[in-house]
Amino acid sequence: MARGRHRPINMPAPYLRRVWLDPDRIPDRDAYPFVLPLLRDEFELSFDKAITIIVGENGTGKSTLLEGIAVMAGYDDAGGGKGYRPVDHSNAVEKMGGSLASALRASWLPKITNGWFFRAESFFSVARYLDSVASPYADFLSHSHGEGFLRFFEERCQRQGIFIFDEPESALSPARQIEFLKLLRRMDSSGNCQVIMATHAPILMAYPNATLLRLTKYGLEPVNLRDTDHYKVMREFCDDPKGFVEAAIED
Repeated sequence: MARGRHRPINMPAPYLRRVWLDPDRIPDRDAYPFVLPLLRDEFELSFDKAITIIVGENGTGKSTLLEGIAVMAGYDDAGGGKGYRPVDHSNAVEKMGGSLASALRASWLPKITNGWFFRAESFFSVARYLDSVASPYADFLSHSHGEGFLRFFEERCQRQGIFIFDEPESALSPARQIEFLKLLRRMDSSGNCQVIMATHAPILMAYPNATLLRLTKYGLEPVNLRDTDHYKVMREFCDDPKGFVEAAIED
């Protein structure tokens, strides 16, 4: 019976089709995270492609939203896979995913809980644990930060499942971000990986077969890469690096 639960599902991603807020499940409207403008009573988010990318400024609620979805999928809100808790969980992150998850409802086709929730803040806790209990081929911590990230992604993120990435670019150089895009392409092409990702990196936002959403205080909306603030800032910088920096640092 247990083996049957881990059998591959013969349906393509996305598996999580929609999440929405149930106002009746909100314990306290004046408590975080429910004070976020994003989490109005009518909040809902649909997934129509295997890869969904969310962009927005710090403080808009991207990480909290991903935490809530991760907890609904059976992962710990500090990061990891099903049944995994970071060794130093109590200090890993300021967690709010559990509170949000309790007020969310979800539509799955079908329900799947294999996969991983990646958080840059807790990566070393994850890597330390895996290096201690996994096969000798894991060895994530003997590499540079960025190489360890990529090795981890290659090792863990090409199986069937739902994968949630919170700012995976945090340790990746532009060249390494391109390697990560290649991994996304392999996951996308497999047909059995759903990816929900928050990022500040225009290179990652440009993945060609993704739904790109912008999160503002007014909620989530589809956006073109060229209309994101991230792209506009980088374009202005690349056009005139010296002039851009001089203007930016003026008092």
